[in-house]
Amino acid sequence: MTKHHPRIVDLSETQPNRRRGGDLRAVLTPTSVGSTSGFMGLAVMAPGESIAEHYHPYSEEFVYVVAGTLEVDLDGETHPLRTDQGLLVPLNVRHRFRNVGSSEARMVFHLGPLAPDPKLGHVDTEEAPNPDATAWAERPPERTGAAS
Repeated sequence: MTKHHPRIVDLSETQPNRRRGGDLRAVLTPTSVGSTSGFMGLAVMAPGESIAEHYHPYSEEFVYVVAGTLEVDLDGETHPLRTDQGLLVPLNVRHRFRNVGSSEARMVFHLGPLAPDPKLGHVDTEEAPNPDATAWAERPPERTGAAS
């Protein structure tokens, strides 16, 4: 068995993934730290921005909102999700997130266990909702020490 050493990964070392909307950053992953049970990252959404509906056939998703006001649709049912609230999205539950506030929203996510192949980890059920959000997308997420 391969032993991995602890490694700190700075958000600036990650690449944005905007395929589903928002600015999704996979921070602690099998590639970046050698994780074997799941991966963790940060989603950043501008006001009015959203992450397209999808589901995970192999992983539960743990979400924690560190800043902003969101709505989440879970199998078509809308729920408010605000700063300092967490959510467990079970296997195969369709979900999408929307920033319904007037400021940037930040959401930490963790998925586990890992899918047998990364391509099988997410199943998209709609197109990205904000393909023209390039002005926001070009700006890297601001780093702050505390949630605003």
